[in-house]
Amino acid sequence: MSEQSKSTSSKFQSIKGFYDILPEQTALWHKLEDTARRVLAQYGYRNIRLPIVEPTDLFIRSVGEHTDIVEKEMYSWEDKLNSDKLTLRPEGTAGCVRAVVEHSLTYNGPQRLWYTGPMFRHENVQKGRQRQFHQIGVESFGFTGPDVDAEQIIMLARLWRELGLQDVELQINTIGDTAERAEYRQTLISYFEQHDALLDADAKRRLHTNPLRILDSKNPAMQAMIEVAPKLIDQLGSESLSHYQKLCQLLENAGVPFKLNTRLVRGLDYYNRTVFEWVTTKLGSQGTIAGGGRYDSLVERLGGESTPACGFGIGLERVILLMQEYGIEAKHSADAYLINVGEAAEQQAFGIAETLRNAGLSIILHAGGGSFKSQMKKADRSAARFAIILGEDEVNAGVITIKPMTEAGEQQKLTILQAIEKLTA
Repeated sequence: MSEQSKSTSSKFQSIKGFYDILPEQTALWHKLEDTARRVLAQYGYRNIRLPIVEPTDLFIRSVGEHTDIVEKEMYSWEDKLNSDKLTLRPEGTAGCVRAVVEHSLTYNGPQRLWYTGPMFRHENVQKGRQRQFHQIGVESFGFTGPDVDAEQIIMLARLWRELGLQDVELQINTIGDTAERAEYRQTLISYFEQHDALLDADAKRRLHTNPLRILDSKNPAMQAMIEVAPKLIDQLGSESLSHYQKLCQLLENAGVPFKLNTRLVRGLDYYNRTVFEWVTTKLGSQGTIAGGGRYDSLVERLGGESTPACGFGIGLERVILLMQEYGIEAKHSADAYLINVGEAAEQQAFGIAETLRNAGLSIILHAGGGSFKSQMKKADRSAARFAIILGEDEVNAGVITIKPMTEAGEQQKLTILQAIEKLTA
């Protein structure tokens, strides 16, 4: 075979880090997404649909020029038609803020918004970390107090309960305001410079650009030194400290347990005051399933009026992995699989299926012919609750036969109206 023939006959495969989600898997995704959609609606959050491509500068100005995302992970290119610099979104908050500013969404008051979709980062692929991954993002705009911080955290606690997830720990911290963080940044740089011999290459690279991220290092050789590093919470002013204390009180009042993690800083430049993560020990190093916090200066930084804001992102792939760890299952199952044998039955089957669907039922109509036995096998594999049998006898009698497939019971010959009553009971 020639090289040209080989290349034209070979199968294409998905790109590393970009995966298909197959029909056998999507039922669990639907369970997660539908539950999240319902919980978000309970708290008054409205859906916004955002593009996956944004100007590159949007992420440089929001996420931060010296973050891993901007320095190493973004998928960026120059548009061939007009030379615009574009990027596949690596996270959702920046695009949501851009939309709020562009459309003046806070003109008539505060907003509670959520969105979902794929994000893109060029990372080392491993379990729970992909190059195309999916998030649900939640953002609120125009609320100054810690009540919205607490609301979002409590909302996540409700989501975990409704999904059946346990042993998910809430970690919170406060990283103060811009001036407090700038002062702490210098304190931290001085401290790490005194321990320069213990810093690894990554920490030395971050030292004068993003020293707070060193606190998040997982290098075992640095842990003892990091553990006794100066803590930002010890340098907070009265307003930041009061915000944090009120948040803690609200969480305690709501019965949501939490742990103070003074090393929690999050990886993006726009955060201030509250930061939080929900973590699990069941997914190894990729144990953070949701995280967020306040970003009160970002709207103004991206061209809007000064607007307090708070939000978080849920890593859907990681939540799916955790659901699987707990044995949580979901299946796509139709109400009935409609078997039709013979020309007369085939002619009537479409009309019967539509009548049943008009009553709100999900009906799989057998297509492609075949014997009664072969159709019954397909009905069984479909996992439908019932098989509906339509053959010559049923056509002549003006009835259909209903056979339970997933539960005990005898098959019955019923009229269409009787069948609707049984299937919708």
